[in-house]
Amino acid sequence: MKHTFNGKNVMVTGASRGIGKRLAIGFFQRGARIALVGRSKAELDLAHIEIEQSGGNALRLRADVTDPEQLAVAVDRIRVTFGSGVDILICAAAIPGPLHSFAHASLKAWTEAVQINLMGVVHSCRAALPGMVERRAGKIIVLGCYSDSGPTQGFSAYYTSKQALIPFVEGLAAEVAHDNIQVNCFDPGEAYTTFTDEVIRAGSRLDTEVVQRAIRVRQTGGTSPEAQVEMAAFLASESSNHITGKLLNVNDDWRKLKNATLRPDQYTLRRVMK
Repeated sequence: MKHTFNGKNVMVTGASRGIGKRLAIGFFQRGARIALVGRSKAELDLAHIEIEQSGGNALRLRADVTDPEQLAVAVDRIRVTFGSGVDILICAAAIPGPLHSFAHASLKAWTEAVQINLMGVVHSCRAALPGMVERRAGKIIVLGCYSDSGPTQGFSAYYTSKQALIPFVEGLAAEVAHDNIQVNCFDPGEAYTTFTDEVIRAGSRLDTEVVQRAIRVRQTGGTSPEAQVEMAAFLASESSNHITGKLLNVNDDWRKLKNATLRPDQYTLRRVMK
């Protein structure tokens, strides 16, 4: 069954490129009204053109996820333009941060990665949640990373900021569960983006295996957009109302999860002592 979202308002941060743009286009093709949120007007315009070429339209909103006031204004514009608030929030805005060892990384760049990758999600959720709570319905999907691999050198800012999202999502999910709002992390797998090129350019400072993997992703494209959209659509649909506070990977079988009763510890990153 293909999940559709006719009449639903989807706000995507980091929608001007990469996986955020893929998901925005995918949800538009499934009937949703799309609000593209990004910092670059030029890149937002390009993403909008791709949606136009598919026969549609989208609301373009220039906003920096590190600025909570800009995000509050963006959510208000969605409400005014679409006639209702955000039904589905997809937090895809992220940067790799300094691809150096911690000791040699720029502290400013390190902090910027935390501000965008972690606090950007916090600010986005703060902006969208009041409307969801008022309507007693909502879906929040936060892009996680590398749920099945350990840390490697040169990624301390990225790993710290992205892995910190897991307990945030778990805690937030517990707080808003009684409001019929589900919050989950989604690992979209490796896909070719500008991040891939940055890893390849920084190859001399990174683990060889990581660089070789990035080269393969550039050659093959990595995880297909269709697979990413399928899992994200499942998490945004009513079929996943029983799943919240979890970390799901693009390779998980959502069809099996649709009717599954999950253990409390399933799809979490917390160590469970038996």
